[in-house]
Amino acid sequence: QVQLVESGGGLVQPGGSLRLSCEASGTLFSDNAMGWYRQAPGEQRELVAGITTGGVTNIIASVKGRFTISRVNAGNTVYVQMRMNNLKPEDTAVYYCNAWKPGWKNLEVWGQGTQVTVSS
Repeated sequence: QVQLVESGGGLVQPGGSLRLSCEASGTLFSDNAMGWYRQAPGEQRELVAGITTGGVTNIIASVKGRFTISRVNAGNTVYVQMRMNNLKPEDTAVYYCNAWKPGWKNLEVWGQGTQVTVSS
């Protein structure tokens, strides 16, 4: 059984920080690269940061230097965190975690996401 649970979002002022956490259960996740994605109102969902099983990361340019991603595997469960510093209003979105793989847009199972709002 696969399950995704995201947490850690909230309302923060510009320049603030948040740490998002994801608990992903199932070998679909524990055996694969994982990513954090976000979707702002009226926008398409986009990959923000990905991390392979070996710990190699890929961060999109707009958040590089501000966001970091990490993971810990525990059996068939993987815990993925994303530390977000110096948050900007344009980072406002619902954040999701999921497998990071070609065709990720067609993944059928998504969690509820966690809302991040950056506003003064």
